[in-house]
Amino acid sequence: MADFAMADLGYASLLLSFFLALYAAGAAFVAARRNHLALFASARNAIFVIAGLTTLAVGVLEWALITHQFRFEYVALQTNRAQPLLYNVSALWGGQEGSLLFWAWLLAVFSAVVLIQNHDKNQELIPYVVSGLGAALTFFLAVMTIVVDPTKAGFFVLTPFTPEGTNALVGNPFRLLDFTPVDGNGLNPLLQNPGMFIHPVTQYLGYVGFTIPFAFAMAALFTRRLSDVWIRTTRRWTLVSWLFLSLGLLFGMQWAYTELGWGGYWGWDPVENASLMPWLTGTAFLHSVMIQERRGMLKVWNLVLVMLTFILSILGTFITRSGIIQSVHAFGVSSLGPWFLVFLAVTLLSFLYLLFNRMDQLREENELDSLLSRESSFLLNNLILVGAAFATLWGTIFPMVREAVTGTKVTVGAPFFNQVNGPIFFGLIILIGICPLIGWRRATFENLVRNFMQPFAVAIVALVVLFIIGVREWYGLAAFSSASFVLATIGLEYYRGVLARMRQYNENPFTGLINLVANNRRRYGGYIVHVGVILGVVGIAGSTFYQVDTQANLKPGETVQIKQYTLQFDQLRVLEKQNYLAYSAPLTVLENGKRVATLVPEKDYYASPNPDQSQWTTEVDVRTTALEDLYVILAGFDSKAGTATIKVIINPLVVWLWIGFGLLVVGTVIAALPDPREARALARSRVKEALAHV
Repeated sequence: MADFAMADLGYASLLLSFFLALYAAGAAFVAARRNHLALFASARNAIFVIAGLTTLAVGVLEWALITHQFRFEYVALQTNRAQPLLYNVSALWGGQEGSLLFWAWLLAVFSAVVLIQNHDKNQELIPYVVSGLGAALTFFLAVMTIVVDPTKAGFFVLTPFTPEGTNALVGNPFRLLDFTPVDGNGLNPLLQNPGMFIHPVTQYLGYVGFTIPFAFAMAALFTRRLSDVWIRTTRRWTLVSWLFLSLGLLFGMQWAYTELGWGGYWGWDPVENASLMPWLTGTAFLHSVMIQERRGMLKVWNLVLVMLTFILSILGTFITRSGIIQSVHAFGVSSLGPWFLVFLAVTLLSFLYLLFNRMDQLREENELDSLLSRESSFLLNNLILVGAAFATLWGTIFPMVREAVTGTKVTVGAPFFNQVNGPIFFGLIILIGICPLIGWRRATFENLVRNFMQPFAVAIVALVVLFIIGVREWYGLAAFSSASFVLATIGLEYYRGVLARMRQYNENPFTGLINLVANNRRRYGGYIVHVGVILGVVGIAGSTFYQVDTQANLKPGETVQIKQYTLQFDQLRVLEKQNYLAYSAPLTVLENGKRVATLVPEKDYYASPNPDQSQWTTEVDVRTTALEDLYVILAGFDSKAGTATIKVIINPLVVWLWIGFGLLVVGTVIAALPDPREARALARSRVKEALAHV
């Protein structure tokens, strides 16, 4: 009976959380309108209770997953007895219902953290922030506790309050089966990868985190406090959320690179696109807010950007949960899709109503002085990023729209996205190098010539060197010389800053560099992020434009040659692992005749009692150097003959993609660290806003 009691406990905690979230949303709003402090205090406390109750629900489901309580339908679908503990734990977010619970739990915890951070600050905004966060929590808790499957129960019958009705709930992670299976199905073998413990978590942290700046933006619209206070207050939330989205992209690419066995890391899958789009608009927002903080401009644009980032984050959950696309990332067909569309529509319409109603308070404090200014380059940067996001959005939803309208299926593949977004991203790379060279307000022609001369000379030298060493393709020359231009620009910024400190404070170069970054973390942390982006571009360009491959069917002792590498096949081996059979093909790798490595690609077979559910997966092996990856795939084998079909790919420079992401993380952390100057600027903004509303 323990499974019944624990299921009831989990469901009851979510149901109570739903009513508390509904109460918090309404009570905080009424308290704000009537200045009722006691009512707001109760709404605030409701958020803390929700955080505790959803934590309890997560604990119950994890207990069921770890202890194999197969009476839970979710446990039976996502785990089995042979599955390693790591994947039983990560099964929490491996299925639709569990991922909804994980999302709601993160949002509840984040909401509680916001209240702790602002217990004595932003008292004009916080009641509306609580109302907005409560409304978002209400939706996610509703789809787990009161939204029913119309095929199992009527929409207008309160069936969730009966045992039968509980099982009719679409998103209930605590549904019980009528019997207890001997074993469960287990996670999809493609999800049984260490990345399962990292990639979805970082992705969700980014998605959910952007709810916070959006809630503050809506609160600013409600209160008509539309200065830069809400932006400065949420700057760290925005940075950290963007960082986690970046990590989600990184870990997802590494997972695809090592697990799917096709030699790449980005395939423009619809769910990959769904995570890229809010990252692009979030990047635009991080750049655009600097103009509002410095010049009081782009107020409407910043509100639109934070709305787009939040909406696109929710759209990603709709794509994975509607069943309208087939992907390893997506869940099966369910009736949750329309509910997400309704939530998106209500959110969007509410935002637009408030935005248009507040237009008279959103007048620009300054105007764009010149097209040759940092403000204009930032604005162009924004347009490029948003353009890339919408090009990606259109390519993603067009097949769905076409099928809905005409009934015919079409596919929009990688060639479309590469042809459309390739030039857009190339323009963005150039702009990353140009922005630091242009001053605020207005730049003179003489200053531009002086600032551009050295980076441009570096780019020309790089172009000549590349040509001499044999790079002839225009796209390679353009990509690598542009990267050189940007790196030279950033290097020049650091050089000038360190030189100034050496002259002013008599510091040595190392101390000057440390103090330069420490005293302007946002600016120089941002430059480190840009260096990371450019190194990533180098990795993408090398592995995209210069990839070579070969394939051969080998008997034991035979070899396959690719460029300077010779790979000799040993023999086919079979090894029984914890929950699968591993068929491996060890290969001795010689580079220019010298042995350098042994690579062991695999094919893994996950057996199931139902033969239709048994599945093969590919495990590649990779030798990485600073110049290239030697990427080996066991494409097929004949166990009787002992032969193996080996595919070998050389991916030039791909390691720099991962190094670039590492620098991006370092730069973002530096930019997010507490900065006394930022704190003083926020205090000044609060005083200015308070005086404006006296």
